[in-house]
Amino acid sequence: MTMQGNSKASRADSPVVIVLASGRGERFVAAGGAGSKLKALLAGRPVLDRTLDAVRASGLPWHLEDAGHPGMGDSIAAAVRATPDAPGWLILPGDLPLVQPATLRAVAAALQGRVDAVQPHYRGERGHPVGFAAGCGTQLANLEGNLGASPVLRAMRAIDSVADLDVDDAGVVTDIDTPEALARAEALWLARAAG
Repeated sequence: MTMQGNSKASRADSPVVIVLASGRGERFVAAGGAGSKLKALLAGRPVLDRTLDAVRASGLPWHLEDAGHPGMGDSIAAAVRATPDAPGWLILPGDLPLVQPATLRAVAAALQGRVDAVQPHYRGERGHPVGFAAGCGTQLANLEGNLGASPVLRAMRAIDSVADLDVDDAGVVTDIDTPEALARAEALWLARAAG
């Protein structure tokens, strides 16, 4: 199912944005990057700071998971266990610095419907954050390894309980995995700031 919209969810019943910052950034270094991609500068500020700026501006509750877990699944599980009373979660990798606050709110609002998960799409490409309803909590809390939440998302797709949300936000698919991706993100950032 495909949804569009940007209505606001109230903070009291809003899902928690989980910002994943535990990764080692091995692809970034292997591609010639120096050090952590989350500390790499994007328009003068670290990538992770830019991502957190968007999360804060969304007005949604959030949790930073940066404890250095072995895989993305382990990070998600730890964050869900740390926020057990949340009415849902938006899983956002820390290397998506261009995601717009309005997009975070739109995913949160779409999660209020009768679905277990919401995934934003930009021009047909699936992106992040992926939203999960509270009913997915046990599955998310038991994740481990490098696949992230994709097994849970696949299970929800199998029962037609995922809303695909079309958004006009290139930030949902602009992750920083290589120095070239960082340069493209900076060009987009500067164009958006000038526009």
